[in-house]
Amino acid sequence: MAELVLSAFLGVLFEKLASAALKNIVRYKGIDGEIKKWKRSLKQIQGVLVDASRKEITNESVKQWLNDLQHLAYDIDDVLDDLATEAMHREFNGESEAITSKVRKLIPSCCTNFSQSSSMHGKLDSISTKLQELLEEKADLGLSVEGETRSKNKNRELQTSVVDASSIIGRQVEEEALVRQLLADEPCDQNFSIVPIVGMGGVGKTTLATLLYNNQQVTDHFELKAWVCVSDEFDSFRISKVIFESVAQENKKFEDFNLLQVALRDQLRGKRFLLVLDGVWSESYEDWKTLVGPFHACAPGSKVVITTRKEQLLNKLGYNHVNKLECLSHDDAMSLFALNALGVNKFNSHLSLKPHGEGIVKKCDGLPLALISLGRSLRTKQDEDSWREVLESDIWMSKDDVIVPALRLSYGDLSARLKQLFAYCSLFPKDFMFDKEELVLLWASEGLLHQSTPIDSTKERLGHDCFDELLSRSFFQLAPNNQSLFVMHDLMNDLAASVASEFFVRFENDMKRNIKKEMLKRCRHMSFSREEYVTYKKFETFKIARSLRTLLATFVGVEEIWQNFYLSSKILINLLPELPMLRVLSLSGFCIREVPQTIGSLRHLRYLNLSRTRVTHLPENVCNLYNLETLIVRGCFLLDKLPNNFLKLKNLRHLDVRDTGLLNQMPFGICELKNLQTLSKIVIGGEKGFEIAKLKEFRNLCGKICIVGLEKVQNAIHAREANLSQKRLSELEVVWSDEPNGSRNEMLEKEVLDELKPRNDKLIQLKIISYGGLEFPGWVGNPSFLHLKHVSLRDCKRCTFLPPLGQLPLLKELFIEGLCEVEDVGLELLGTSRAFPSLEILSFKHMHEWKKWSTSRGVVFPSLNVLKICDCPSLVEVTLETLPSVNVLEITKCDSGMLRRLIEIASAVTKLRMESITGLNDVVWRGVMKYLGAVEELKIWMCKEIRYLWESEVVSSVITW
Repeated sequence: MAELVLSAFLGVLFEKLASAALKNIVRYKGIDGEIKKWKRSLKQIQGVLVDASRKEITNESVKQWLNDLQHLAYDIDDVLDDLATEAMHREFNGESEAITSKVRKLIPSCCTNFSQSSSMHGKLDSISTKLQELLEEKADLGLSVEGETRSKNKNRELQTSVVDASSIIGRQVEEEALVRQLLADEPCDQNFSIVPIVGMGGVGKTTLATLLYNNQQVTDHFELKAWVCVSDEFDSFRISKVIFESVAQENKKFEDFNLLQVALRDQLRGKRFLLVLDGVWSESYEDWKTLVGPFHACAPGSKVVITTRKEQLLNKLGYNHVNKLECLSHDDAMSLFALNALGVNKFNSHLSLKPHGEGIVKKCDGLPLALISLGRSLRTKQDEDSWREVLESDIWMSKDDVIVPALRLSYGDLSARLKQLFAYCSLFPKDFMFDKEELVLLWASEGLLHQSTPIDSTKERLGHDCFDELLSRSFFQLAPNNQSLFVMHDLMNDLAASVASEFFVRFENDMKRNIKKEMLKRCRHMSFSREEYVTYKKFETFKIARSLRTLLATFVGVEEIWQNFYLSSKILINLLPELPMLRVLSLSGFCIREVPQTIGSLRHLRYLNLSRTRVTHLPENVCNLYNLETLIVRGCFLLDKLPNNFLKLKNLRHLDVRDTGLLNQMPFGICELKNLQTLSKIVIGGEKGFEIAKLKEFRNLCGKICIVGLEKVQNAIHAREANLSQKRLSELEVVWSDEPNGSRNEMLEKEVLDELKPRNDKLIQLKIISYGGLEFPGWVGNPSFLHLKHVSLRDCKRCTFLPPLGQLPLLKELFIEGLCEVEDVGLELLGTSRAFPSLEILSFKHMHEWKKWSTSRGVVFPSLNVLKICDCPSLVEVTLETLPSVNVLEITKCDSGMLRRLIEIASAVTKLRMESITGLNDVVWRGVMKYLGAVEELKIWMCKEIRYLWESEVVSSVITW
């Protein structure tokens, strides 16, 4: 933690001490002399921190001195924050330097005049005394002023890795052997067998399992596949639910475990099934038997791949001689290290570095995670001194049995800021799925991204750069089943917990109330796992944690809509007022119905997350939180009102009000919040009369925006003034009223939509809903939108033609719904270039007048995997030539002739789902059956004219229903 103190936290303090606002308030308080002494003392201490960071590895007294310094830095920061908050209070209330004593009495107790408060005087004296003690102790410890021992690359925090993160070396033999085992139909007493991958942490078990899961031979061999990250707790219900969703490709609510297992058994029945259970820690045979009950229905030859560090469960299952995954050979380890450190897999062009590289590789013991992480830390260092320094580091002498020394070295190579950001991640449990955007907001709210940024930059962008740097160095990895989320390897999680020490506490279920009172008093950041019932008794002792800055509810796995989590109201009413230093409060996902008035007393609060709660409103005194930067009420489906005095939240940067259907007006004064970057939902009109032109006031607006009520815009010039083309939007949703209104002006609505053209180099997702124009403006479908991946057009009921969306080069998902006047879909959709080169999912719904779908070209959907057509009863003419890559075809409430034509040209369909197909009798069905050779799964609903599904056992053997 030494360098963390060295230039991260102390750097923040020096910036605050130098601010003009602070100088004014301390002069007014008469404590400027005391503050200047702090600054001088901290400068003296800062000079010895390089020496301390080197000595703390082997000297416990130095380590304790650094911890004491960190705690004192927190205390100083709290005092400076109090002063800054009072300065804001004075500014917002128009107070002058000649403020009267009468008005002073109105200032809240946390910001009372220090010169007249004996308790605050005591705190100032305590800090001054402790600073003096630390200065004297540094001499006793022999700490001296030293310069940096190695040069620092100032661009390190902004670099990205040029190495492919999926590059894997030295596992070809293991992969081939395991592939043969997966493909073999060896006899067993049940329909499935286990393929274990056992080895120590960081040896590459998950990487090898990923290779197998994506191996083409394996994919072709198995009919169904599922991947589950098991985590520390072996939750049979959760694991079964993930498996069901993977094989059924649907999200279904199961409140009863038996019903879930019956449904899973039905999905697996007769199918050759591959399951990967990644990271199994459980030793319980009973838990295992409960989980695998449905697996007995699958076809012989099914396999369950288990990655684990522990053999106990496997031994109970009869696997007494498991081959462990070994560390890499010396040659493979050298190649992997060179690839990550030098960008090539040999040292031929770096012979001077090879001896040092061989020494480092030997110390890594062939552990892939250590080789990759340490290699990337040396990526920008091509000098012998840097490599020799790593090789000769004292960290290799560490006796820690949990943390690999090479990973400590990788951590040690991080900048002070990155160390601090990584340590913060210790608050999150193993297997937690990180959302990059949310993590950056937390970092920012904690003050970890505080710096004098260039005029064209923000701390949020700095946070993104820092995250990318940690990702490039393997401190984060992409989540296996979700390319938009990230995970942290277990060893990295252990490392984060180790370096975070006493400042961060993860209040896991198994810890209960065993946390010592002294630890609570000194703890600054705390997280806890969301459970079904969180009682007050569990948190009762937390009242003494008055220095706590973070109270963060976390959750492992995928959250289901039907899950309910309850938080005792006493925690909100009795506990929160006892935590006056909170910067971050997240109670996301709890069934909270009311936020107490005492929330307004948390004057240091920067981040408040009440998403997916059941609150109907927020108390007015939320607007007293002058420091608040992030307010998240996303998914609060009962929320219908925000506080009136929003204009007091001058520092608010992020307001996320997505999925709040009852919230139909903007809060008064929101246009005064010039720092807003996130305003995810904008309601035009309403009682407060918000005008679209006011969006020009938000110069920093970026990210995701939904504009509702565009039918109220009276002049397209007002839409132009919103200036969306200059804002860094990644997602844009524009919504008009869906109520029929004879006064709607088609030409005006087209002009408005035309003026709402977003910036083309940032947009990823576009949704246009209930637009009333007769046609779309030219920018919709323009190929200059190079990054646009998702387009949805819904209920644009007057449009007669579709825009040329086929020209979008990276479009992956296209949803067209409720365009009632469209009769012909043809060349106008394709555009003039190669059509839909990247489209994977195409869905048409509720197109009642659609009669013809045609194109004069050959393959126009070369990457299309899923095609869905629902409630298009008039579509009878389909003249597409071929759909070679469609695997999933869903047809609902359509004509049987259209079904037959699509089946003829979509020869690769493996999953066919049909519902309410008119005219689908036995004769037509017999014609369809001729083209179902590749179909593996057939589902039919409400097709009452069919009497026979198949005519022979040969056909029935390849079809299930």
